[in-house]
Amino acid sequence: MEKLRRVLSGQDDEEQGLTAQVLDASSLSFNTRLKWFIICFVAGVFCSILGTGLLWLPNGIKLFAVFYTLGNLAALASTCFLMGPLKQLKKMFETTRLLATVIMLLCFVFTLCAALWWRKKGLALLFCILQFLSMTWYSLSYIPYARSLCLTSASLFPFALLEECSDLVVEEKHFNLKSDRFGGKKF
Repeated sequence: MEKLRRVLSGQDDEEQGLTAQVLDASSLSFNTRLKWFIICFVAGVFCSILGTGLLWLPNGIKLFAVFYTLGNLAALASTCFLMGPLKQLKKMFETTRLLATVIMLLCFVFTLCAALWWRKKGLALLFCILQFLSMTWYSLSYIPYARSLCLTSASLFPFALLEECSDLVVEEKHFNLKSDRFGGKKF
């Protein structure tokens, strides 16, 4: 009935662009988008946790790699419900996220290849770790200044560790000096 009304009023579908037709046909309400985002994200987290639990079974590395990768893909796809798939893809391949996106997608593929076709457990585990790190780096790109904060924190970590170790050495020397006062006995 609506189509007939459009044709009669002179607003035929050919006058609308193809993109407008697709967006009009697939538009969801905000509540529906939010519900599907939550469902997809929770399913992704559940798959990742399930995969981690399956890691400890005999020959569980294959199941771990598959479920962990599927979980990350579902969590990544969940944001398509909030932004829309085209906007999500555009944001994924912006220059600030390009390297993280490519590494993340390659890690997804290589994890599955290592677990299922190459049958290299250690390599599959390594790619899962790289998958986690690249997904984290990708996610941090959406938070203003989060990447620079992480880099600054990571660069300060060796100095903090060195300072902590030097405090231990000073305390040990102090203890040794005190123990010399008691007749050369060391405790």
